[in-house]
Amino acid sequence: MATREAPVTAAVTSVGAALDPATARTWLGQMLLIRRFEEKAAELYSAGKIRGFLHLSIGEEAVSVAAMGALTLADNVVSTYREHGHALVRGVPPGPLMAELFGKANGASRGRGGSMHIFDVSRRFYGGNAIVAGGMPMAVGLALADRLQQRPAITTCLFGDGAVAEGEFHESLNLASLWRLPVLFVCENNYYAMGTALDRHQAETDITRKGAAYRIPSVAVDGMDVIANAEVARHAAEQVRRSGGPFLLECRTYRFRAHSMYDPELYRSKEEVEQWKRRDPIVLFRERVEKDAVLTGAELEALDREARDATDQAVAFAEAGEWEPVADLLKDVQARESPCA
Repeated sequence: MATREAPVTAAVTSVGAALDPATARTWLGQMLLIRRFEEKAAELYSAGKIRGFLHLSIGEEAVSVAAMGALTLADNVVSTYREHGHALVRGVPPGPLMAELFGKANGASRGRGGSMHIFDVSRRFYGGNAIVAGGMPMAVGLALADRLQQRPAITTCLFGDGAVAEGEFHESLNLASLWRLPVLFVCENNYYAMGTALDRHQAETDITRKGAAYRIPSVAVDGMDVIANAEVARHAAEQVRRSGGPFLLECRTYRFRAHSMYDPELYRSKEEVEQWKRRDPIVLFRERVEKDAVLTGAELEALDREARDATDQAVAFAEAGEWEPVADLLKDVQARESPCA
C-alpha cells in the first residue's frame, strides 16, 4: 500500500494575510463547531442513537468555512452526502441538524432525510445528495433558472474527487460553460473516492485541468489552510458574479475518518493519516492566531467551550424530539393532484 504524502499546492498564499479578531473568532468558532458536532455524531452512532449512513468531514472543516463564507443569503448551495459542515456554516441550526441525524420529526428535513439529505429551503440549501455527482446537474438547473428570472445570484456546487469520474461532472461543466451560467464548482478533493485513491481512478489527477478543458477558469488551493481557502473562494465567487460564468475551485484536503462509519478503511495506511493530521486545519489556524496575538489563549478556550455547549444543546434538542406519527409515513410521498390537471 503506497502512502500518499500531503502535497504542496500552488495557490494563493496566506503567509502575509492580516487577520482581524472578529474574522478569526468566526472562522475558528465555525471549524470547532463542525468538529465537535461530528465527533459527537460518531459517538452517538456507535451508541445506536444515529442509524443508517454517516459520512464525517473531520479534517475538511476549512473548506466548509471558506466556501460558505464567500456566499450571500440569496445564493444557492447544492452539497454532497458529506454536508454537515456546509449546513452548519450556512446557518442550519445545530439542533435541527442533529435531530435530522436521529430521524426525529423536529429535524431539518423532518426526519425523512437523515445524514445524507439535509435540506433547508429558507437558506437556499438544496441538499445533501446521496448520489455521487447527483447534485451537479441540479446546480446547473438552479443557475439557469436564476438567469431566466434575472435573479442576481450564484449557485455553489460542492462535490468530491470521486465525482469527476461520473458523466454528470462532464455534462454539468460543459453546459455551464456553453451557457455561461453563474456556478461556482467546488471540488473537495480528499484524494479518495470511497476507498479508491485518486491516482487509481483518474489518469489526470490535477482536477483544475479538467475545468480548463471546458474553458472554465480553474484554481487549486491548499484545503487545510482556512485563510488561503477563504481568499481563493472569495475571489472565485466574485469572478462568477462579475463574469456571469462558471468557475472551478479545487480544494485539496483530507478526511481524517473513514469514508463512512461502515468503512473498515483498509485502503490507506495509518502512517498516511497521521501525516495529514499534522496539517489539521484547526490546529494550523489556532497556531497562527496565537503566534500573531490575534486571540488570547482564554478566547481560544472559550470558543471551544461554546462549540461543545452548542453540540450538547443540539443533542438535547434531538433527544427531546418526537418520532413522526405512523399515520403520516405516506405523507408527501406522492405529489398532490394539481387543480389544473
